Amino acid sequence: MSARIYQIQKNALQSGKALTHKWVLEYAPAEAKKADPLTGWAGSGDTKQQLKLSFPSQDAAVAYAQKQGVPYTVIATPPKTLKLQAYADNFR
Repeated sequence: MSARIYQIQKNALQSGKALTHKWVLEYAPAEAKKADPLTGWAGSGDTKQQLKLSFPSQDAAVAYAQKQGVPYTVIATPPKTLKLQAYADNFR
């Protein structure tokens, strides 16, 4: 079972940068979800995909994955692009 390590991105509905400094380790699903014949709900026997561990830094997340012997992939954070414009551009 592999894991992916990434930094939380800012939500589109979020004006501040709260919680964007954390790094997350998420496990990849080991088996596909299947429909329950009685209720029709989707589920699987894999409980690791419910885990979402947060860390203060990328190094801490990588150290945890190496200590636990979990193969991991680090997903780099894309650079932020700022479009600078004047307030007057809103009225053109």
